[in-house]
Order: sequence, then C-alpha cells, then structure tokens
Amino acid sequence: MEDDFNLYLRYKMADITKDQVVDFIANMSVLGMSELVKEMEEKFGVSAAAAAAAVVAPAAGGGESEAAAEEKTEFDVILTSFGEKKINVIKEVRSITGLGLKEAKEAVESAPKAIKEGVSKEEAEEVKKKLEEAGANAEIK
Repeated sequence: MEDDFNLYLRYKMADITKDQVVDFIANMSVLGMSELVKEMEEKFGVSAAAAAAAVVAPAAGGGESEAAAEEKTEFDVILTSFGEKKINVIKEVRSITGLGLKEAKEAVESAPKAIKEGVSKEEAEEVKKKLEEAGANAEIK
C-alpha cells in the first residue's frame, strides 16, 4: 500500500510545474519559508544565506515606495564595519546566520553587508546588540 502511495505522489509531482512551485513559495509566510530553506540546506548540504541575500535585495528594492506608505514590520540588520575584533565578529555572524566559516568571513569582510533580512524589530535589535558586543558596528534599516 505504501508503494501505491509513493507511485501516486510521484505521478502527482510530475504534474506540478515550475511556475506552480514558484507561486506556492511566493505565497508562503516568512516563518514557513525559513523552515523550508533550513530543510533544503540540510537535505542538500548547502548554505542559502548568500544566495538569499542576492535574491531578496532586488525584490525588496522594488517595493520601497509602497513600504514607505505602510508601517514597517520587517527590518534588515546591516554590518557596517567589523572594528578591531574581526575574529569575534566572524564567530558572531556564524552564530547568527548559520553560515560556514568561509562564508561568514567573506560576509564580514564585505561590510557594509546585510546580516539578517526581513526580521522583526525585536530580533533586529537583538542581532545588532550581539554584533556590537562582538566589536562590530551595525545598523537597522
């Protein structure tokens, strides 16, 4: 019976188009999307943080005029400089983002750089505080 179910799933999955997948993802909540990304990172052994920053930044830039009219509910934490304690900042960036050592080092060295995007004001303030305690300069946008 389980084999029949798996066959059914494979058959139904063959009917799903790429556009349907994109539409489904576009309508997901931020939390749901975050969970999906984590599961995909684990399944495929990759890190989507750098790719997500490249994809989210252009999308966010297009709707700024609409966002200005509404109250802002999502914030970005920008690492503006790493200060004199670069190693501590790299460790903290790894802790915050889940990036590997190489990716975290590149992110820190490419400041100003978005470290967390689309988070609540409280989470943004917490991330900024952690970065500053590690010796970095950060701002919330």
